[in-house]
Amino acid sequence: MKTEVKEMMEQCSVDYAFQRIGGKYKGRILWHLSQKTRRYGELRKGLIGVTPKMLTQALRELEDDGLITRHEYAELPPRVEYTLAPDGHDLVPFIALLSGWAKNQMRKRGVPILTKHAEDMDYCV
Repeated sequence: MKTEVKEMMEQCSVDYAFQRIGGKYKGRILWHLSQKTRRYGELRKGLIGVTPKMLTQALRELEDDGLITRHEYAELPPRVEYTLAPDGHDLVPFIALLSGWAKNQMRKRGVPILTKHAEDMDYCV
């Protein structure tokens, strides 16, 4: 039996990073999950401007990339929880740094910074 070996092409590390965490909502999802394990409904309520379809798509991509884990409980009604995987935890300090840089840029340019909070969830980093 012959094992097929895929030849990997060299990539820019920055491009690779943004392929995995890029997208409009992935950073916020990772940030919210860094605070605690959350159910789908909690994420949906706490992420302003994210449609259910886009949230589901982003969660699937983050799971496929090994940054979050999804745990489905066999009960009625069904319950699904999301938590950060170890690789996702590794990203949290970098998301905080990127947020700090962005806030400085926003202040310089007079862009209002979202500061609303919902229960135990920051809307933004």
